[in-house]
Amino acid sequence: MISTMSTGDDVRVLVLAGGLSYERDVSLRSGRRVLDALRAAGLNAEMRDADVSLLPTLQEDPPDAVVIALHGATGEDGSLRGVLDLCGVPYVGCDARAARLAWDKPSAKSMLREAGIPTPDWVALPHDRFSELGAVAVLDRIVDRLGLPLMVKPAQGGSGLGAAVVREESDLPAAMVGCFAYDSTALVEKFVPGKDVAVSIVDLGSGPQTLPIVEIVPRDGVYDYAARYTAGLTTWHTPARLSPEVAAQVSETALAAHKALGLRDLSRVDLIVAEDGSPQVLGINVSPGMTETSLLPLAVQAAGQDLGHILKTLVERAVARSDS
Repeated sequence: MISTMSTGDDVRVLVLAGGLSYERDVSLRSGRRVLDALRAAGLNAEMRDADVSLLPTLQEDPPDAVVIALHGATGEDGSLRGVLDLCGVPYVGCDARAARLAWDKPSAKSMLREAGIPTPDWVALPHDRFSELGAVAVLDRIVDRLGLPLMVKPAQGGSGLGAAVVREESDLPAAMVGCFAYDSTALVEKFVPGKDVAVSIVDLGSGPQTLPIVEIVPRDGVYDYAARYTAGLTTWHTPARLSPEVAAQVSETALAAHKALGLRDLSRVDLIVAEDGSPQVLGINVSPGMTETSLLPLAVQAAGQDLGHILKTLVERAVARSDS
């Protein structure tokens, strides 16, 4: 059982949400839920956008801590965290370096592979190289190397935007075009059939701990943007329908990924459990969604915990780091 500590009601918390990424609407929904949870836990919290007035506000009237509910590049690529570091404002979550590493999927996968953590085989292909080397020849080589089916997704991005499963070679060009609409580099990954699961991780003072595993069952078989945020398109099972042995291995793999990337406070590790029961890491999110259909809140609820108390403790830890 995860325990939480109390903190004073005079702590001022700023929730950052919105931004200009494709995930703005989701971020605003996450931000409002975080705001409500923090206030219910007794903290003095407010929410604002990350716009041109943010820096003057941080300098003139800095909060005691920031909770980043921004999704997409602004909240996850480390840039905002670097700005908060420059301003001396503590924040919940990993530092800028770790965020940059997790945000770039090919870099994160390389780090995982070096640490001995399983992740599907892949190739990262910038749009420029794709054009210069000849699309047909490049795609032929990808299929020869990785086989079919494939998963195509932006090298940087989230919420399933620009992602597609390719089961026929003739569908690969269109999937690449769709991916390049969201990022200049495509990550083409060997598709591993199995169960989609997510492991949320929180560190409330005694080291990172995994919450109950969430199993994701999208109605149409692909966990894309619509499946993530449209009620009725996805069914979740918490805890996941896994044997105790496989569940333990999944949690251990997720925890190892969290540590390998140098993450802090909280994260969500997305994995596929192959048909033989072996888990492989698909990606790591350092600013997990907090909407009514997001996975971390589902895991918190399944653990019998309160989201507000967890966030309150993470805020307290962030403040303590700045004081040390």
